[in-house]
Amino acid sequence: MATVTAEPRPWLAPTASAPVSTVVRLPGSKSMTARALILSALSDGPSVIERPLRARDTELMAAGLRALGVAIDTTDAERWPVEPGPLRGPARVDVGLAGTIMRFLPPAAALAEGVVEFDGDPHARNRPLRPIIEALRSLGVSIDASATGGLPLTVHGAGLVEGGEAVIDASASSQFVSGLLLSAPRFTKGLVLRHEGPPVPSAPHLRMTTHMLRAAGAAVDESVPDVWTVEPGPLTGRTWVIEPDLSGAAPFFAAAMVTGGAVTLAGWPAESWQPVGRLAELLTSLGAEVSQGPEGLTVRGTGTLRGITADLSEVSELTPVISALAALAEGPSELRGVAHIRGHETDRIAALAAELSKAGAGITEFPDGLRIEPQPLRATSFETYADHRMAHAAAVIGLAVPGVNLTDVACTSKTLPEFPELWAGLVARS
Repeated sequence: MATVTAEPRPWLAPTASAPVSTVVRLPGSKSMTARALILSALSDGPSVIERPLRARDTELMAAGLRALGVAIDTTDAERWPVEPGPLRGPARVDVGLAGTIMRFLPPAAALAEGVVEFDGDPHARNRPLRPIIEALRSLGVSIDASATGGLPLTVHGAGLVEGGEAVIDASASSQFVSGLLLSAPRFTKGLVLRHEGPPVPSAPHLRMTTHMLRAAGAAVDESVPDVWTVEPGPLTGRTWVIEPDLSGAAPFFAAAMVTGGAVTLAGWPAESWQPVGRLAELLTSLGAEVSQGPEGLTVRGTGTLRGITADLSEVSELTPVISALAALAEGPSELRGVAHIRGHETDRIAALAAELSKAGAGITEFPDGLRIEPQPLRATSFETYADHRMAHAAAVIGLAVPGVNLTDVACTSKTLPEFPELWAGLVARS
């Protein structure tokens, strides 16, 4: 299946000559937008998604649902009406490089009448999918997959999924669990899903899934560890107000820390479904001051960056930016608990080890993370591996190190198309 990606665009990361102090307004959370799209598509009435993220991943998710018969109007960037309809094939879904699409949409496609084909970017075929495919097969869904158990795959939708009980090893991605739970209310018998294996990473994303399911009217029981029970029943159309993207804000907060400035993320809610507490703990340990007030969430640099020892398993999306801060810190850091990010847009552990080493940092690579020994950093060509988070890490290092050239900044369009302009403006105002 052909897929359209942004043309690679080399970019010289701007270097800050003074503290960065600004207020940033960022688009909505990718994770919340993706879940809201699925729940709205499966509801029994219309929904509205307010302040969604408009980026490659969410546009492709909307396009995939449209192919299945859902009416989604993305004309207005601030308000997306969603009108559910009978799901049907034949349809073809381009997942791009998005884990959310390749793991959230096949269970929904199983509820459609007809054949639904999935494929995406070349590297998408390397991302793990086998656990969710095997779980769906155990529930009676007919799926053809590649020899590796992943993309390209074809779901032969029968118009319903019987549901019942399934066992899954979700240690490679919490999205395996979320993908099944989001469609489970529409399964005839609902779903009792049991995880067996090493711990499931990114627990805050699972909590976001169950919170949003309940907000749509689903009955979800997660009182037993590693077991999720979703009762069959209708989902209610509603208005979803999407929070600013916390992971997308991380490089901007890092800019305050690297330069000794202050960055406020405007529009931050008093109560959040994202792991803001864990982010605050990490940034504070690294040397920042974090506060929340009516104006938003503010991170202040203190002029000091400290090395840390941290388990990032709950907030693995932050690993590249935290690694960049660690490379600029005064002492060594050890970041562990993120073996599963080897299966993200690229093998992020190996990629970070290679690029930070090229920049001059002392790196020890572990199966589940990195030890980073700060050393004088130098100009380098920083390979981004078509991975938006790698580009964010390079931009953070470039604040303090002149001559950091990103091989491709266009990959940031995956979640924040405006990133190069926002970042350059941030530095220009310093």
